[in-house]
Amino acid sequence: MFIHIAPEELETIRRIPKALLFPAPGLPKGHVLMGYDDKGQCPMLFDSQCSIYEHRPQTCRDYDCRVFAATGIRVDVHSQPEIAERVGRWRFTYPTEESCAEQATLLKAAAFLQSNRNLFPDGSLPSQPGPLAAIAVRVFRLFAGSSAQTITPQAATVRAIMTALNRQRSRHPSGCGPPRFGAIL
Repeated sequence: MFIHIAPEELETIRRIPKALLFPAPGLPKGHVLMGYDDKGQCPMLFDSQCSIYEHRPQTCRDYDCRVFAATGIRVDVHSQPEIAERVGRWRFTYPTEESCAEQATLLKAAAFLQSNRNLFPDGSLPSQPGPLAAIAVRVFRLFAGSSAQTITPQAATVRAIMTALNRQRSRHPSGCGPPRFGAIL
């Protein structure tokens, strides 16, 4: 995964070798991305530990693998075996019927995104499971109170999702607003 680092994360940027950072496409000047090494791991990992943990990027601070279990979106077992194993262990409890219904709605949103990918404009949905799960979290309220039969026509739902995502992107220049898990996590 590429790690987004915002320009205001000065201490993080200072601790990462410049050769590992490159401008983030489509974002304002100063936003950078850090790639991964030839093993697909973060280049700041040493002995399986983050070498800049106290100053890690906000993206890393916000990352929560529970999003995969909450959305039902699968992690690639071959490329991320540790995350896949951890996700398989997560079990949720629901203090209220409302929180249980929220999680069911989130599952419905994620399933819609996955099964209707072809209806979205090219490039509007990420191919990676993490960003796709994050989008499901951002738009799941659009599915509240709907059943599988009422999510029609599909094109109208796609338009509503695209409108919601564009509205959120305009509020958060990076396109990455803070995820909200409500009572499900």
